[in-house]
Amino acid sequence: MSGYKRTRRQHQKQLIALENRLKAEMDEHRLRLQKEVETHANNTYIELERLAKRHAVHTDKEIKAATAEEKRIQQQIIAQQKKELTTFIDNQKKEYRLCKDKIKEEMNEDPITPKEEKQERLSRHKETVQRSQAEDEAHLLDQQRLVYDRSCRALKRRTLVKRHEFEQEQMREELNKKKTQKEMEQALMIRQDESTQELERRQLQTLQRLRVELIRLQHQTELENQEEYNGRRQRELHRKHALEQRQQPRNLKMLEMQIKKQFQDTCKVQNKQYKALRNHQLEVSPKSEHKAILKSLKEEQTRKLAVLAEQYEQSINEMMASQAMHLEEEQEGECQALKQQLQQEMELLDAYQSKTKAQTEAQHERELQMLEQKISLCRSHLEQKIEEELASLQKERTERIKQLFERQEREMDAFDAESARLGFGSLGSLDFPKEDDR
Repeated sequence: MSGYKRTRRQHQKQLIALENRLKAEMDEHRLRLQKEVETHANNTYIELERLAKRHAVHTDKEIKAATAEEKRIQQQIIAQQKKELTTFIDNQKKEYRLCKDKIKEEMNEDPITPKEEKQERLSRHKETVQRSQAEDEAHLLDQQRLVYDRSCRALKRRTLVKRHEFEQEQMREELNKKKTQKEMEQALMIRQDESTQELERRQLQTLQRLRVELIRLQHQTELENQEEYNGRRQRELHRKHALEQRQQPRNLKMLEMQIKKQFQDTCKVQNKQYKALRNHQLEVSPKSEHKAILKSLKEEQTRKLAVLAEQYEQSINEMMASQAMHLEEEQEGECQALKQQLQQEMELLDAYQSKTKAQTEAQHERELQMLEQKISLCRSHLEQKIEEELASLQKERTERIKQLFERQEREMDAFDAESARLGFGSLGSLDFPKEDDR
């Protein structure tokens, strides 16, 4: 029993050592997975920060480009209007000179009208033409100012539209980046879950293999010890029987001596009885008959002693045969009893080992079922988490796009309302010269 207890303690130590090693391995595995998640989260944050900075730079560039484009177009409009005004003034001057020359010719062809009247008529015509030209120039300037203001307003609207498109593009890029990062994170979570499942199954198999091997060694040791015990018991019984067989002649000799002593004691008693009977017969019988009486008594005593000796000899023979048979039967009975006892003990050991093996197999089956249930539950939770995260991400995407479109629509409506209030009307059909057209 001390050997069994020592073996079991050693096996228990091996199991505990393996469990501790597997636990340390699992802790290290989970720590590595946690670091992978943290690294991915940091990379995601860095990527989004880099994207935000790039968007800020692009936005700044777009603002500067839009401002430069507005200035360029405004300068082109101003230059074109200056050119138109110069052409208009030159045409007015030509028209004024033509009208002046025509009036002078008409006045030269009219010799009747006095010179003062002609001069006054010329002055009135000059004033009328100058006033008309001034009004036309003022009207042209008003039209140019209106065109300039309307063009600037339309340019601002186009810039606003471009800014809205740029904001939409940036938001799509940001949301797509978040979706990509989330998909990478979820793929990482799935890979980690699969690697954890693989490690848990492998660890359970390792632990169960060791447990089966230790049980096999324990059963083998128990069987070897039982066989050694059986051999020892059989050898001890064999030695006991050999000793009994060696001691049997001495025991029989002692019994024979006891029987002989009883025979001798019986003979002594008969001798005493014979002497008493002889003396009595001699006393009551005549002297002449003494010789015959002594002869008869002597013969009777001899006969009785011979019969008694034969009886004792037969008793000795029967005793020896009985003792030999009894010893053989007793030893055979002990052999059969020992054989039956050892067989029962072997059957009990086999039943105990079969029960232990069945319990171990049932335990392993329960452990495997529990592990598979745990794995299934973890995968279900992971899938539910992924679905919830995707739904949340899609909700955020829809909400942000909706908010962006609503804000841009409010900005555009406010701009168009302000344009209508300023009297510009529809501004969407105006064309602007491109930079290559200068």
